[in-house]
Amino acid sequence: MSKAVLVTGGAGYIGSHACKALARAGYAPVVLDNLVYGHREAVRWGPLVEGDLGDRHLVAATLKRFDIAAVMHFAAFAYVGESMTKPELYFANNVVNSLGLIEAMREAGVRRIVFSSTCATYGVPERVPIGEDMPQRPVNPYGESKLMVERMLHWAGVAHGLQHLSLRYFNAAGADPGGEIGEHHEPETHLIPLVLDAATGRRAQIDVYGTDYPTPDGSAIRDYIHVTDLAEAHVLALGRLERGGTDTALNLATGTGHSVREVIAAAERVTGKRIPVREAPRRPGDPPALVADAARARAVLHWTPSHSALETILATAWAWHLRRFPAAQPAGG
Repeated sequence: MSKAVLVTGGAGYIGSHACKALARAGYAPVVLDNLVYGHREAVRWGPLVEGDLGDRHLVAATLKRFDIAAVMHFAAFAYVGESMTKPELYFANNVVNSLGLIEAMREAGVRRIVFSSTCATYGVPERVPIGEDMPQRPVNPYGESKLMVERMLHWAGVAHGLQHLSLRYFNAAGADPGGEIGEHHEPETHLIPLVLDAATGRRAQIDVYGTDYPTPDGSAIRDYIHVTDLAEAHVLALGRLERGGTDTALNLATGTGHSVREVIAAAERVTGKRIPVREAPRRPGDPPALVADAARARAVLHWTPSHSALETILATAWAWHLRRFPAAQPAGG
């Protein structure tokens, strides 16, 4: 039986970590990426097919050429703000291209897919922690596009027997503990790399958006999960599908939230640097707290995050940051 796994978006942040985890588990990852946001140097554990997911002939040829047995689907645009101004771009890339992938899989007889979804499908939650059965009411086109793909996968399962698992991430963070790959977005919007930029002096300060939330220190709370733990969950999800597991959706998170101020304080401890802070108004649509109920993933996948303590996340991210920017001049201690 083929062990080849097509990893769409495998040159990106989470996709590249998943490729490393797949290779470690004995699979043969094959990356399909157009390198718009991905990085060629992050493809280290198998071949790179450079091209767009929207090229249906390329997708079909890749499935056949490499005798693909399963798919991990990461390829998507993922900037919430951009999705609000260019919704058509997100529906074309995230939804239409995913539909083409599902069709190509059906025609090629590939019956298993692990899908990279998001907690953005829940929108502003009624309460926390957020369980998988809570209402999904996205408040931006990015979250809406991911929810649409979840529904497409469900109905492809009903109609064609497609085995699928949708994994809803909370805040992916950190870097490969071995230092081979890490977080590299252009533009960067994630809190931890921005905080580390401020620690090195590459950024003048870190902006804290909202200081009057109903949280212990007034700043917003999020559930951070190490990218290596995410990658390992994908491999476990694939194993579940191989054993005939039924389709479902799972939250990937720790179940523990950290505020923006807590992240900054922990980063100061890890880096030994003072991190300048500027307080700013809340951003529209930012909930006070997004924390997961992750019990189902632990039970279904027998998955236990082992790298997701906040200081471990920050330490791996800091090591990667210094490797990526060796000439950065740290801010004063």
